[in-house]
Amino acid sequence: MSETFSLEGRVAVVTGAAGGLGAPIAEGLADAGAFVVCADSAGEPNRALVEHLGPGRSEAFTVDVRDEVSVQDLAARAASVTGSIDVLVTCAGIGGRGPAADYDDSTWADVIDVNLTGAFRTCRAVGRRMIAQPHGGAIVNIASVVGEVGLAGSVGYQASKGGVIQMTRTLAVEWAPHNVRVNAISPGHVATPLVRRQWELEPELKDYFESRTPLGRLAEPSDMVGAAVFLAGPASAMVTGQILAVDGGYTAQ
Repeated sequence: MSETFSLEGRVAVVTGAAGGLGAPIAEGLADAGAFVVCADSAGEPNRALVEHLGPGRSEAFTVDVRDEVSVQDLAARAASVTGSIDVLVTCAGIGGRGPAADYDDSTWADVIDVNLTGAFRTCRAVGRRMIAQPHGGAIVNIASVVGEVGLAGSVGYQASKGGVIQMTRTLAVEWAPHNVRVNAISPGHVATPLVRRQWELEPELKDYFESRTPLGRLAEPSDMVGAAVFLAGPASAMVTGQILAVDGGYTAQ
């Protein structure tokens, strides 16, 4: 069973690696044996993550997923490690709370550009390389349960994550002949630092999700690691185009 969940010898790219979900996922991939290219726009936290992971397990790369050249540079650097990229996890993302009637064009554009277009830019750049590889690769996008169900006050964020879900399914179908698997993790309400700050502004938001989660608790960032390692590796060799909800049962109702 250890080989089934092993990523030994693989190169993985994680965008948003210094973030609340990216950091534990990057660590989980490294623990499974992958060399992880930790990519983030925040240079110092990203370098601190690589230092935490220890020598020879990862490297830091500064990327802006809003910039096509920056994303292409990331793909080129990751491919230069061993000649291939085996895993991509797209964690880069921003929030965007606000009532729809007052949601301005600038906020909408920023959220869509980072969360949806940025994820597509990264999938496209890395996907081209995976398609050219005989063994293909595995892409894991980070979606959200609010990309599948309604929630007041997050129209831009929800639209972006709904787009990620449909992008994931479409790429999975299109790239399956090249043995490139594309799946997504759909987290419920996760207690990341960003979300905790939102709770200070909207304590009712925490209460809302907590009361509607059958497991009776909200997710911790570490709860996403197992799903990411599973979808990235040989254990999920026959899995593609799937949206794996890690939400404590929220969307089962």
